[in-house]
Amino acid sequence: MIERGNGALVVRGAMVMANARALLAAGCAEMGGDSVVDLSAVDEADSSALAVMLGWQRHAQAARQRLSFVGVPAGVLSLAELYGISDLLPLA
Repeated sequence: MIERGNGALVVRGAMVMANARALLAAGCAEMGGDSVVDLSAVDEADSSALAVMLGWQRHAQAARQRLSFVGVPAGVLSLAELYGISDLLPLA
């Protein structure tokens, strides 16, 4: 699900409604200091991926940490654009 690798938190597998709550909790638990979240190994995503990403961002902001995302799947970027929240996602 989430593992540390290459200086980033790497998310593997699906980011869908069925595991969104677990992903949110796991990501928050793994963050420490400024973090980069690599989503390039995500093989399935729905709109709940955006909710998880925004939740991670809120967690980082509350802890006064910086967070950025890399390797965001095209479908997730498209959804963010559709919902008008692209500017809220800190992409590296």
